[in-house]
Formats: sequence, C-alpha cells, structure tokens
Amino acid sequence: MDFNAASEYIIDRLRRELNPSLSYHCVEHTIDVIEATRRLAGMEKIEPAAKILLQTASSFHDCGMLIQYKDHESASIDLACQVLPGFGYTNSDIDEVARLIMVTRLPQHPYDHLEQIICDADLDYLGRDDFFINSFRLKLEWEVNGIRSTTLKEWFNIQMKFLTEHQYFTPSAILLRNEKKLRHLQEIKQLITP
Repeated sequence: MDFNAASEYIIDRLRRELNPSLSYHCVEHTIDVIEATRRLAGMEKIEPAAKILLQTASSFHDCGMLIQYKDHESASIDLACQVLPGFGYTNSDIDEVARLIMVTRLPQHPYDHLEQIICDADLDYLGRDDFFINSFRLKLEWEVNGIRSTTLKEWFNIQMKFLTEHQYFTPSAILLRNEKKLRHLQEIKQLITP
C-alpha cells in the first residue's frame, strides 16, 4: 500500500478539479480531516496498518464531490475502488476504506473504533476556534449550489440543532474538542435568544 502516493494523487485532483463553489467541501477540508485522523489515530494508539487505511479513507472521503453533491459518499467509494488498486491496495483494504468512507455520511452511526475516529475527524472543526468560519463556508456552499438558502437566524437554528445532536465518540476527540464545541453551542443560543 502506497498511502503517500494515493493521497497525493487524490489531493492533486481535488485541487485541480473541484468546483470552486465548494467553499466547505474543498481540498483544505480534506487535508484537515487527514490531519485530524492522523492525530486521533495516534492518540487512540491505532496500529500502523489500520492507521494507513484510516488516512486513506480520510483522503478519499469527499472525492465524490468531483462527480456529484448528493450521495457523494457513494461516488467517493466508486472512485476509491477504481484508483486504489493502482497504489497496491488489496480488495480487503479497499473494502475497509469503503466502509470507513460510508460511515462519514450524516447522521453518523459508527460501530467500531476506526469508524469512531474518522467520524470524529470529519467533524473535528465543531470544537475548534475556526468553527464559525467553517459553518459559514457551508452556508455559502449550500446557497451557491442551490442546496438550501437560509436566513442568518435559520442558519443559527440549524447549527444549534446540529451541535446539540452531535457527539464525539473517541475519548481523544472528547478531550480535545467537546468543551469548545459546547461553548460554541452556548454562543449560538445567546445569539438567537431574544
């Protein structure tokens, strides 16, 4: 398995081919999720082979956006299945990557430790200082691409509901991100409460 080459390949394609209207699901988001996956997998003491599969899934988890917005996870899996054999991934490796990509679909329902890590990595920003920046990137992406148009109050209500229902799964993500995520939730409640 040549993770570095596979990741460089897909990152390069995302840089060149992603629609510039994708202000949230952009190449920077993918790089961010790879880094969060690496950090969480290290903290959770994941063995090296599984860590490579996790990072591969992170690299490919939104590449389906090159093809379609709705159900992009399925398109991401299709693209990973086409590409990864050329980088030395076996069928069982690819099955594992596909499983990890699919669990990032919202709402997230991870069933094992690796699934928990990639879910936490994908939504790592919820508990970071750049939460509001990323939130508004998603709002803009939805509006520009005709997904959904919202007023500011409607958007904050959507974010409040999402943060209320969201949970981090791994002890590491809870330690790193949960407190600040809850602070963001309180800030939103203060903004929309008369």
